[in-house]
Amino acid sequence: MALRMWASSTANALKLSTSASSKSAFLSAPAFSLSRCFSTVLEGFKYASSHEWVKHEGSVATIGITDHAQDHLGEVVFVELPDVGKPVAQSGSFGAVESVKATSDINSPISGEVVEVNSKLSENPGLINSSPYEDGWMIKVKPSNPSELESLMGSKEYTKFCEEEDASH
Repeated sequence: MALRMWASSTANALKLSTSASSKSAFLSAPAFSLSRCFSTVLEGFKYASSHEWVKHEGSVATIGITDHAQDHLGEVVFVELPDVGKPVAQSGSFGAVESVKATSDINSPISGEVVEVNSKLSENPGLINSSPYEDGWMIKVKPSNPSELESLMGSKEYTKFCEEEDASH
């Protein structure tokens, strides 16, 4: 009985139906699909091998850590970010993320000058977990060398990179 209740509550949490009428539909076509990497990777973004993302729009590039990175870090409890006006260098550290598991440096995928910092993260660092590509962005940079974006991975390359990295662990 306890196992049935657990299975039912798990199915509800995953929004799966266990009714008899839906069993044949569920078996023939899954209600959801899982990425082999189990992380969200968005089109139109560029990705660094150190698991930061960049979204370049006009003269500004927004930077944060990927869904894959936040998933491996666990619950983020503190974020250290640079001051506006500070220069950042491609592959250089610009801050740190502290989670319940570890503290990790955050590297800039591109060079430039910090023009804005996400001040919401000081009071609510968990935004990195709940919304890594939107509310959990970290800094906005005026790129000094936009061609550096060409050295970063697109969504398909980054997905493959994550799959290979996870398979090697």
